Amino acid sequence: MDVTTPEGRSALAETYRGTLLGDVIPFWLRHGLDREHGGYLTALDRDGTVIDTDKSVWFQGRGAWTFATLFNTVERNPEWLDAARSGIEFLRRHAASPEGKLYFTVTRDGRPLRMRRYVYSEAFAAMANAVYARATGDDRAAGDAIRFFDAYLDRSFTPGRMPPKVEPATRPAKGVGPLMFSLLTAQELREQLGDVTVRGRTCTGWIDWSIGEIERDFLKPEHQALMEVVAPDGSVVDHFDGRQLNPGHAIECAWFVMHEGKLRADQRLIRLGLTILDWMWERGWDEEHGGLFYFRDLRGLPVQDYWHDMKFWWPHCEAVIATLLAWRLTGNEKYARRHRQVHDWSFRHFPDPEFGEWYGYLHRDGRVSVRLKGNMWKGPYHLPRMLWYCWKLLR
Repeated sequence: MDVTTPEGRSALAETYRGTLLGDVIPFWLRHGLDREHGGYLTALDRDGTVIDTDKSVWFQGRGAWTFATLFNTVERNPEWLDAARSGIEFLRRHAASPEGKLYFTVTRDGRPLRMRRYVYSEAFAAMANAVYARATGDDRAAGDAIRFFDAYLDRSFTPGRMPPKVEPATRPAKGVGPLMFSLLTAQELREQLGDVTVRGRTCTGWIDWSIGEIERDFLKPEHQALMEVVAPDGSVVDHFDGRQLNPGHAIECAWFVMHEGKLRADQRLIRLGLTILDWMWERGWDEEHGGLFYFRDLRGLPVQDYWHDMKFWWPHCEAVIATLLAWRLTGNEKYARRHRQVHDWSFRHFPDPEFGEWYGYLHRDGRVSVRLKGNMWKGPYHLPRMLWYCWKLLR
């Protein structure tokens, strides 16, 4: 479908709206909502059958964000608000350790299973509570949003608070992921709660700081790449992990930056996001089979992870958003063409016409690798967020 024509835009808007409200959201309400213990079950077979009852804590936040966002922006549907409340209440009852850090996984009834060093669960809990506070006027949710964001910032950026992934005396490094999440979480809190101050900075201050750090240390004009990992001084770590690029992740970062530029009418930020998109599209798009590679090497060397050439659902969701937003901001035919490429490839290969929703994992040529509709990483987030955001852009 061609976004450059009124007819094409209308058809695209209906595709995004219809898939969101007629397929994806009903699928998760029908199969993923835990009506016995609360929260969400995400390990689903192709037809929605639950095949594992352990719960991802970050998906309790992700799911609550999705349902509360739809309630706030699409329709004040009580079923969506009830679904959001289920995730928020499960987080309140079961997600935190005695020390306050959120678990990564728990049992269906909320008993702890696994704690990870990362604090992405806190970021999703912050965003979910902020949106839920906007939906309900719940003061506790507003306070929890700020508290979780504070915890995220503390553990992500206070030296020594997060255990290192590798021995820091041997090979110190830092990742772009925490900065992307501080940017996204600050944007969400500012949208829902106003430009509140957390750990001495306003949300806008955290956005500016995050983008500044990404631009200074992770953006490499000499390589035309956005790095996933760099040394503390921003230099390239010339090993497998240091050279590894994730085009979909970088393209997600690109639209976060473009979105901020759009909100501020800031052409410099828009250009920065477009630059990231341009570079990482060129590195990530598979010219032979279509779709986005999962990993690439900075220097074009072999990548050690065996799934490097698979096609995952979420990078394609982020690329659909990024290319459509880029076209909306520039009117450049290049972005309309890229949007058409990634939209058409995604909607041709990922959807399940029999049972609904999308497969998550495809082989390089687009064949289904595994029939799962959800697991600890796939659930009601990337796909509904893409459908909602793109529909909103085209309305």
